[in-house]
Amino acid sequence: MSGHSAVDRDRLLAEAVRLRETGRREEARERLVALSAELPLDAEVSYQAAWVHDTLGLEAEAVPYYERALDGSGLSDDDRRGALLGLGSTYRILGRYEEAVATLRDGAAEFPDDGGLKTFLAMALYNIGRTHDAMEILLTLLVTTTKDPEIAGYRPAIEEYAKDLDATV
Repeated sequence: MSGHSAVDRDRLLAEAVRLRETGRREEARERLVALSAELPLDAEVSYQAAWVHDTLGLEAEAVPYYERALDGSGLSDDDRRGALLGLGSTYRILGRYEEAVATLRDGAAEFPDDGGLKTFLAMALYNIGRTHDAMEILLTLLVTTTKDPEIAGYRPAIEEYAKDLDATV
């Protein structure tokens, strides 16, 4: 493990995450870049490096770390879900819409109960002009997650309209 024991790796990673969480993001970024260079196949380190780049507004620099994290193994389900959403939303903000749609669609298929993935997928679909698909996802998500009784009362109608907003009688 390139000069670090597993205990050292865990300690260094935890310290970097703590730095990010306490607002010392640039210091966290420096540590995570160095740790990732030493452990390029470590998916969790790559994910944390991607995340800190995103928090600093360095989206283009985050992409290769997200890609490495997702190509590797060892991410928890929560981290994998976060990496898929992070990469997809980063692709979208960079104008790489088709890649965003593909990543977010894969993520939504892998984690069908994740409303965040579906929401970002809808935004990316909007960006490529697939507004019907975007609206279908958002309306379905709305009626399946709402606590608003005024919306919930219309659930059957909204679900039907979501399939084809252009339908008339």
